[in-house]
Amino acid sequence: LQRGYSEGRYLGRPETDVVRCTTMVALGDAIRVNRRPEEALTVFEAHAALVRRLWPHNEGGILVTQSNIANCLGQLGRHDAALTLERKIYAKRVAMFGTSHQGTIMAGTNQAITLYKLALFDEAKHSIRDQLLPAARQSLGADNNLTLTLEHNLAMCLRSHPECTRDDLLEAETIMQEVVQ
Repeated sequence: LQRGYSEGRYLGRPETDVVRCTTMVALGDAIRVNRRPEEALTVFEAHAALVRRLWPHNEGGILVTQSNIANCLGQLGRHDAALTLERKIYAKRVAMFGTSHQGTIMAGTNQAITLYKLALFDEAKHSIRDQLLPAARQSLGADNNLTLTLEHNLAMCLRSHPECTRDDLLEAETIMQEVVQ
């Protein structure tokens, strides 16, 4: 047995201990923030396995853990894998909480950012403009940080598209001026 570990316990804490599980997430976050996403991915995958095994009906907890995994995949440059997971997360959040829930909007924002990184500008623009921004403005307000982030991301999609027009650039400029005001 590993040092400190015996029969489902680690340092005296049972596997089901909430503090132990929360600490796993904090550890993964700390590792990821310190630019070590591969190691953080290992921690988040272990946490996901634990949550699925011990609390399979805790869909919200599973979604949070999956989001952490998707973030690590993105940091590792594995954007296709991240996007696949983010699509599932967003769809599940829409089904569970609706389109106006802050967690759903955040999941959609993460998905749109990954679409942008994969140069899928039309899909990102459609997602932001037609789904996420209306929901964010209505439920969070126009001055909310997440709403402003979506506005910024829309402007980036407009100006970065290889076939952007003068009108696209003007719209992107107008959006950015509104964001900074």
